[in-house]
Amino acid sequence: MRFRDRREAGQLLGKELAGLHIQGDVIVLGVPRGGVVVAHEVARALHAPLDVYITRKIGAPHNPELAVGAVASDGTTYLDQNLIRSMGVPEAYLQDETQRQRQEIARRMAAYRGTRPEPELKDKTVILVDDGVATGATVLAALRALKQRKPGQLILAVPVGAADSMEVLGHEADQAVCLYAPESFWAVGAFYDLFDQTTDAEVIELLREAQ
Repeated sequence: MRFRDRREAGQLLGKELAGLHIQGDVIVLGVPRGGVVVAHEVARALHAPLDVYITRKIGAPHNPELAVGAVASDGTTYLDQNLIRSMGVPEAYLQDETQRQRQEIARRMAAYRGTRPEPELKDKTVILVDDGVATGATVLAALRALKQRKPGQLILAVPVGAADSMEVLGHEADQAVCLYAPESFWAVGAFYDLFDQTTDAEVIELLREAQ
């Protein structure tokens, strides 16, 4: 299964979620940046408000695309200790990189939200949306952080995800919706015809539209 771009993926994902007849007060949270494009279409399909939930990958030394962990906007940190041990990642590096990602989260929060407060999530049906899941580290950190906000129901929704990662994440959310979860998985972008970089300006515009 392939998607033309993030918008098409979001439309298909929105159609799937609409068919589930999800109950309650629903809010859709996109993981910036690319996940917000997908989430925007999901929110439209469900006639639900859209916001962002910022999580940042802690990349491996010399291979920043490989996540050895992640940090969420509330400070919740997930570290893959098995991977860290096998790669011999120094503790000092992890501390420095975690701090760097926290600073980037603060920058994005200011850019995307400005003075607008974070949405109230208690007792709501929260749908966390990303454009895909590879290792699942960033989404795992986000789900664990969101659970502390006491939502009524927490749903993970992605167009594509590695089968083993989705199995793990399925235990973290109340429900996980994934349109395509292949056993053989190399990169999220491989399942899109167009997988260009989403900019801060695009995220801000989509959030403005959703308001």
